[in-house]
Amino acid sequence: MRLHTRDLAAAIGGRLEGPDTTVNGASHDSRAIRAGQLFVPVVAERDGHEFIGTALESGAAAYLTSGPTAGGTAIVVGDTVAALQDAGRHARSRLPDRVIGITGSVGKTSVKDLLAAVLTERMATAASERSFNNELGVPLTLLNASDGTEAVVVEMGARGGGHIADLCAIAVPTVGIVTRVAAVHTEAFGTIDDVARAKGELVEALPPGGTAVLNAADPAVAAMADRTDAQVLRYGHGGEVRADEIVLADDLCARFVLRSPWGDVEVTMAVRGLHQVENALAAASAALACGVDLADVSAGLAGAALSPWRMELATSPSGARILNDAYNANPTSMAAALDALVALPAIRRTAIVGVMAELGQREAADHAVIGEQARGLGIRLIAVAAPAYGGEDTASVDEALALLGEVGERDAILIKGSRVAGLEVLAATLLHR
Repeated sequence: MRLHTRDLAAAIGGRLEGPDTTVNGASHDSRAIRAGQLFVPVVAERDGHEFIGTALESGAAAYLTSGPTAGGTAIVVGDTVAALQDAGRHARSRLPDRVIGITGSVGKTSVKDLLAAVLTERMATAASERSFNNELGVPLTLLNASDGTEAVVVEMGARGGGHIADLCAIAVPTVGIVTRVAAVHTEAFGTIDDVARAKGELVEALPPGGTAVLNAADPAVAAMADRTDAQVLRYGHGGEVRADEIVLADDLCARFVLRSPWGDVEVTMAVRGLHQVENALAAASAALACGVDLADVSAGLAGAALSPWRMELATSPSGARILNDAYNANPTSMAAALDALVALPAIRRTAIVGVMAELGQREAADHAVIGEQARGLGIRLIAVAAPAYGGEDTASVDEALALLGEVGERDAILIKGSRVAGLEVLAATLLHR
């Protein structure tokens, strides 16, 4: 989005220093800055102000600062993060009333990717990059929407009560999707009831003319219908939008008949995993509520791709099938990934897993349950620095690879763990050795 710095400074209560210029989007990462963007230095483990010079050399047109200026065009503010959020609100005021917020314990990014692909069939669409879903990512998503954008898909994460409400105050969504409520980030949230209360802040923020898209198969999500003045559209088992005649191919891509109040259409998924059918129904429901027709819904789902390290299936030089789902992990997504591994044609199946982080008091029990599930499915479980699974425990990726041994055409291997485990390097190694 192109903005004059004088107008932006006025909107966020900042002071313009240097010549007025135009910025096109924003970034808080000096390494990823694009020419013409606004650089937003964030004070965290490192003080982003140290990289203003680097950002300018890389083509930043202007920058925010809560400290000294460094030449060029600056907008001086008291707090750069608060100013970024105000800039996001300003950008939202220039966007149409077709902003879709997505939250839930699992599936947010996949639904975001699927929905963006479907909406793009019909209209100019902007969406959160990767998992940009917090107090930085949401305003950046709005600011990076191109001029002429007709729909914006905004992923919304939370680590506690009030976080989703704060993000809604920036993005002002008119459609809200809630995927599932599960025991994720309970170390920060507390109980599952606390998770449900926090996720439900999205539907509470919707206007009466908006649409709440709720997972009918999840009782905690379905109950959120009582917390909104918006129209309610349910998906999944028992919902108005559902899938019949589901078939899972050998490559883990599903085919099904989508049934809805708008009619029925056949869908062939491009993404892998039976659990992605539910995510597709969420995306289809929101798209239909936004006026996309059934043919475009089917075409969008057929061409959609997920963000990296999510259910990526490839074959190693030795012939082993590698299912890389290493981006993140929680009990719900781990169980779904194990089911996907079982669905792959193979003689031997191995899951190399990392820790499921931020489970709080549930950590030991939840890891043990996943370990029992794997063994019950006949899956060999190799854990990297995660002994609570009760599998073959190793201290490092190298040890896990050594324990795995030689693999070939008879093997299917799942790689999955929370972000802190960094198991994507293991998948890359298997695919090149």
